[in-house]
Amino acid sequence: MPAWSTLKNHQNRLIRKALEGSTFIAPTTSSAITALTGADKALLALPAGYNDLGWMSDDGPQFSAEIDTSEVTSWGAVEPTRRDIVSDVTTLQVSVQETNKETIGLYTGVDMTAVVPDATSGEVAVTKPDRPPLRFYRVLTIGVDLDDAGEIYIARFLPRASVTDKGDQAFTNSDTPVGWPVTLTAYLDSTLGYSERFYFGGPGWHALLTAMGF
Repeated sequence: MPAWSTLKNHQNRLIRKALEGSTFIAPTTSSAITALTGADKALLALPAGYNDLGWMSDDGPQFSAEIDTSEVTSWGAVEPTRRDIVSDVTTLQVSVQETNKETIGLYTGVDMTAVVPDATSGEVAVTKPDRPPLRFYRVLTIGVDLDDAGEIYIARFLPRASVTDKGDQAFTNSDTPVGWPVTLTAYLDSTLGYSERFYFGGPGWHALLTAMGF
């Protein structure tokens, strides 16, 4: 019988963390992300229209998946004899700390393209609509890790997402800044044919392909 030490294949160098990263949003008229890195394994420039939401809370971007199933039970069976997935929804929660044109528009649901500062004072006024329209965005989140061979990029791209919830906003002089917490839900992009795509790349990723089983 083989010893346990010969059966196991534990590789701590394959444990990933997102040491830093960013979430970018763009209008749905912007090009979709089709590749994260080029032949040199470096990050490619993002298509026009993608803007970084900036600094966010220590929690970073939080992805969640809500899966609902339909189960068939049968006479004499002590467990379901058939199970079908009827819903698989991805949500992204970000608590953005920077106050800028993108974060204000994302939180309020206002089309900021028509909002301009006062010519004299620079003041900006944003009016919450009585019935905010459902606005859709392209959303790209990139997490960056490090390996001996270089950076590792893990990204999740939502080609069609909208704000479905907003968190509380506090005006306080504590160590909590004025934030813009929102939850985005991913929807199917009928042109692209998917609601979410994962990307993995970078020089560090390339160096570990064999170790990861590719």
